[in-house]
Amino acid sequence: MNGRRCLTLALVLVVLAVGCAKRPTTTQTSAPAPTGATSSRLAPAGPSPSSTASTPAGRASTPPTAATPARPAPSEFRSLSDIADIHFDFDRWEIRTQDATVLDANAGWLKTNANHLLLIEGHADERGTNEYNLALAERRAKAAMNYLVSRGIAATRITVVSYGEERPTCSQREETCWARNRRAHFLVKPR
Repeated sequence: MNGRRCLTLALVLVVLAVGCAKRPTTTQTSAPAPTGATSSRLAPAGPSPSSTASTPAGRASTPPTAATPARPAPSEFRSLSDIADIHFDFDRWEIRTQDATVLDANAGWLKTNANHLLLIEGHADERGTNEYNLALAERRAKAAMNYLVSRGIAATRITVVSYGEERPTCSQREETCWARNRRAHFLVKPR
């Protein structure tokens, strides 16, 4: 009987020591608003030359060097009617069939206009926390980028930014409006 108690106590201690699985931290990629204004809910794109920002893991980040080129300013990019946005299902970042056709057309334009860089903005609807929506919007932008890269567009021509729920195209609280806000928005600029 005493051995059974020791075994039970040991199992309880192991469970307490291991604990529950923790949710991993995510890194948020965001940039200042294209107009130059910043939102208090978005982090700047990177550290200023006179300061060093700290990452969630506590490591200091470093300013861009010759090996890591500086991120282009979003204000330098513009929308074109030749490059269409794509939309996503609720809480998803997978490319839908109808949006793959749009991305194929966007890839064709980018191949024809190889002298242009691309900025992909990821967006989410208002449902969910700001942090969750920033991460979801980043996954959407990266999914669009990965699709374009798979179609032969150089990843070095593409910059991804997440705005989460910060820039809705529609402000009504209904599904048709939320569906318009769940998008990857494409902007271009000449090199």
